[in-house]
Amino acid sequence: MSNHSGTSDKIKGGISKAKGEIKDQIGNATDNPRLQAEGKKDKLKGEVQDKIGDLKNKF
Repeated sequence: MSNHSGTSDKIKGGISKAKGEIKDQIGNATDNPRLQAEGKKDKLKGEVQDKIGDLKNKF
């Protein structure tokens, strides 16, 4: 596999984590548990994408 595909996953992971953090913070500020949960889910998705990118870059 090329480094390009791992880099792509890492970029997607960073975007998902950032989006999740924003949702989580807005959910905290507006006392919206649904938005907080979505944010936490997006952050977790981003972590997984980031790890996949790391693995692809190793191989």
